[in-house]
Amino acid sequence: MTAEVLEKFSTLIITALGLVAALAWNTAIQTLFTEIFGQAGGKLVGQFFYAILVTVVVIFATIYVGRAAERAKKAEEERGGLFGRSKD
Repeated sequence: MTAEVLEKFSTLIITALGLVAALAWNTAIQTLFTEIFGQAGGKLVGQFFYAILVTVVVIFATIYVGRAAERAKKAEEERGGLFGRSKD
């Protein structure tokens, strides 16, 4: 049960930190696209490019984190549970 609680807590913390990071980068990237493409002409193009770029990054990050979590879960099972104890 402890491993499950830690896993859920970890997921919540990672999600919250990801949201904070995304919000922090959002303004910076939008400003960059405005500088590159101009205010009116590049706004729509910039938003679509930004959305595609973020989607691709999120896909790869999700795959990487999922694989890492799976490896950690396998390693824990091989060790006999959290702190070397058997699961109850």
